[in-house]
Amino acid sequence: MRKAFVRLVAVLAAIVMMMAGFAYGAPMALATDTQQVVEPDVKYIAPTLSSDAPAYDETHPENLTEDQLYAKSAILIEASTGEVIFEKNADQSMYPASTTKIMTAYLGLTMGDMNATVTMDDISANIPSDSSTIPLSIGETINFQDLIYATMLRSGNEGANLIAETISGNVNDFAELMNQTALSLGCTGTHFANANGLHDDNHYTTARDMAKIARAAMENETFQSIAKTYTYSLPKSNLQRSRVLIGNSDNWLNGSQDNTYYYPYATGIKTGYHARAGYCYVGSAEKDGVKLISVVFYTTKSGRWTDSKKLMEYGFSQFESVTPIDLYNLNPTVVQTTGYSMEDDDIGRLQLDIEPMSDTRTVNIVATKTEVESIARNLKQAVLIEYSRENFATPITKGEVFGTMTYYPSDGGSAITYQLVAGRSIARRENAPKSIEEIEAATYADPNPFPPLSVEMAIVLLLPFVALFGLIRLLMRIFHKGNRRGKKSRIPKPNNRYFR
Repeated sequence: MRKAFVRLVAVLAAIVMMMAGFAYGAPMALATDTQQVVEPDVKYIAPTLSSDAPAYDETHPENLTEDQLYAKSAILIEASTGEVIFEKNADQSMYPASTTKIMTAYLGLTMGDMNATVTMDDISANIPSDSSTIPLSIGETINFQDLIYATMLRSGNEGANLIAETISGNVNDFAELMNQTALSLGCTGTHFANANGLHDDNHYTTARDMAKIARAAMENETFQSIAKTYTYSLPKSNLQRSRVLIGNSDNWLNGSQDNTYYYPYATGIKTGYHARAGYCYVGSAEKDGVKLISVVFYTTKSGRWTDSKKLMEYGFSQFESVTPIDLYNLNPTVVQTTGYSMEDDDIGRLQLDIEPMSDTRTVNIVATKTEVESIARNLKQAVLIEYSRENFATPITKGEVFGTMTYYPSDGGSAITYQLVAGRSIARRENAPKSIEEIEAATYADPNPFPPLSVEMAIVLLLPFVALFGLIRLLMRIFHKGNRRGKKSRIPKPNNRYFR
């Protein structure tokens, strides 16, 4: 009797420990192959904010702290670089629930034939009766791309199984493919046991790893389209008429007036829930060229939206997207002109404005505000400025092209060239001497190769002759004077003596 009582106490203690562990999203120790773990029903316990948590201020999202999130684990990354912007227990092992289907859809898109027709079988349809479905009937045929859309939109567990069977032949082999792919993406805390996210002790991940998976998936254009789809028209099949599928839980994308959780910058991605995982959401958003990806694990039903919005708003407050034109305008080029009017207010200084050329492609640089300021200060190191004018002599007309600026993207993309034009007009000083270029231009523009004859020109032409004549006269006088002096020095002939 005593042994039976002890056994009963031990079993009850084990059940309590299992419930406590699962309720907070912590995976249990993995069972061995020969051991079957019988688990009781587990109730979801909604997390709460700490009583010490400061009140969240929507007007200052940059002040977000970890204890203002309901999520037990969360992360926010910049999508183009993967840079981590915010994190909370990001490496804690968590159950991903249906956010698992991000990896399933990603592999289906990258490895499957989008034009293929697949058939729902009894193996794929073998899921718990209370789990989410598309639904598809056994024997029903469907286009493979439609299957991926429907699986993501309705979080259909039978659809995820059918994707797995189509790619790998069975769910177990597909799960191994998922694990290999996760490892190749740098996920070190992830192990998948199925394609749909139904609970399995050996099916877990981390917020950091899931952000990496979502980032890779969002680089696929078709996945991007699927992620932001809220309604989808599924064509008629061999067993069902055509129908419109509506996202079953993604309130972020539902723009109806009665939905207070709609987020205008949202671009997807996937919800998830079961009692041990709690409410989960992997989200993406874009604002002014800045793309972010967030992950919240084990949060509340509404917290998956409010937590995600807090993360996104924090990220948008930290990052900004700028173009090379924006960077140039933060530190524009100023040149000094010559021959400017003495009445010019800026003493001849001229700012060169930048304009895109007709074939200029758009490039966005995503960085923190501090990084943007630094890039702008050192922009001359990343660009080549070439002037088309040999000098900056006035007059200058606003909009006049002065040269080009060529920007070389840091990502190794093709160079982009912009025009540099005069930002204002500058008048010429009235008595400013003409430059050599102006003299040459005026000379070549004159149809008469000889200048018009004037008094001044006549004087200029006669002056060399007058000077030459004067020089000759001077030399003659000097020569004549020298001869006269020679004659006076001779001894005169005697004129008063006669010789015979």
